[in-house]
Amino acid sequence: MGVFIFLPLVLPLTAWPVARLAEQHLHPRTATRLLTGLAGAMAICSSVSLGLLMVVGTAQLPGNPLPDGWSDPEVRAAVPYDEIAGRAAVPLLLVVVAACGRTLWRHRRVRRRAHRALAGLPPTEVAVVADAEPYAYALPGGARDRVVVTTALLACLEPAERRALFAHERAHLAARHHRYLLAVRLAAQANPFVHPLRTAVAYTAERWADEEAAAAVGSRRTVARAIGKAALVSRGTPVATLAGLAAPGPVPRRVAALLAPAPAARSWPSVFTAVGMAAWTAAAGTAVSAMSSANSALTLAVLLHAATPL
Repeated sequence: MGVFIFLPLVLPLTAWPVARLAEQHLHPRTATRLLTGLAGAMAICSSVSLGLLMVVGTAQLPGNPLPDGWSDPEVRAAVPYDEIAGRAAVPLLLVVVAACGRTLWRHRRVRRRAHRALAGLPPTEVAVVADAEPYAYALPGGARDRVVVTTALLACLEPAERRALFAHERAHLAARHHRYLLAVRLAAQANPFVHPLRTAVAYTAERWADEEAAAAVGSRRTVARAIGKAALVSRGTPVATLAGLAAPGPVPRRVAALLAPAPAARSWPSVFTAVGMAAWTAAAGTAVSAMSSANSALTLAVLLHAATPL
């Protein structure tokens, strides 16, 4: 096992270059899927490594309920600096579990409260809320997926811009962008090195919806105007894992992208480009991370099985 157990904790660094390059050079749909997959795989591998380190660390603590054989020198020797790394992994893994649990709990709570707040409105796809605060977001789940928008925001937009707003939110719902946003948020909670991928996915998911809205209304400039106006007056979405037209982020870059020609749809970048090389480097880092965590898990399982009395 050796130092391989530590590799998944730092290999997310190999995905940093592709995070920014994917935003600029890949179709938003491809970038969102690619970066979410990388973030999720790397977060799982690093969590597995922390779990293995915790097993070694807790086996040495007095009064632990684990078999005595699990604290044998042969087991401890499988992890370099076992006294430090093993014991440090215990609070770290507890923090990861608590942070991920809090994120899931807040996501579910906000969605439930939003659905309850709309209970008195007609069961239509678009829920117009009489509110002086301008905002709009896509609300999945419940009896049906709904687009929530306030009268204050609608009053700020022209009819064509309203159609762009609705097309944007429908694109969020159709592509289930809330799942991508929640996945990368959990991944970033599991390993802080994944945070740049989370930021990138928050942007590419919005760009994905922008492109779908532009295709639906037939005017990229109209969508750009709607985004710009909404960003000036809106307070965003109630939780980061929900998506909306004026989600926090680099709005000027979104507007500039919409004023440029539509991006070409490619399933995977060529290796002979900067983004392709970065993507393959991140994929290699993910593969090494997975193999390292699997090798460590297998080695530790064999050692613990041999050290456990029948």
